[in-house]
Amino acid sequence: MHRRVRQLPADIPALAPAYEREILYRVLQGPMGWMLRDIATPDTALARIHRVIRRIRREFAQPLPVEDLAGEAAMSVSAFHRHFKAVTALSPLQYQKQLRLLQARQLLTGAGRSVTAAAHEVGYESPTQFSREYGRAFGLPPAQDAARIVAGMKGRSAARL
Repeated sequence: MHRRVRQLPADIPALAPAYEREILYRVLQGPMGWMLRDIATPDTALARIHRVIRRIRREFAQPLPVEDLAGEAAMSVSAFHRHFKAVTALSPLQYQKQLRLLQARQLLTGAGRSVTAAAHEVGYESPTQFSREYGRAFGLPPAQDAARIVAGMKGRSAARL
C-alpha cells in the first residue's frame, strides 16, 4: 500500500528544483526535444532564426528587408526562408504582416485608434493596402471588425453585471 505524503508550502523551495529538472528532462526527451535543444544551443540555425524572430517581434512596424534578416542569421536568403518557414510555418514577410495586423486589431479595439492611425502605427504607408490585408486576414474591414469585437466585449461586460 502506497501512502501519499502531503506536501506543504514550506516544502516548495526544497522540492521545486527537482520537479523542474524532471519536467525539463521529460520535455527534452519528447518528440520536440531536439527543437528546444537547438534553440538553446547558441550557434545552431534554429537559435539564429529565434534571434531574428525576436527582432521581428520588436521591430515589426519597421521595414525589415529579408536580405538583412538572412544576413543577421548568417544564412543565404533561400536557406533563411526555408529555416524560417520550418519554424513558423510562414515566410518572414507573412510573419511580420501577421504581427502588424494583430497589433492593429489591438489598437483598433483596445486603444480606440482610427483605421488610418492604426495602419500607420503598425508600419503601413497605405491605409487602403492595410484595409485590404486586414479584411483578408480577419474576414471584415477593420472598422467593422473592431465594432463587432467592441460590441461583443460590451455585451459580455453587461451580462456579468
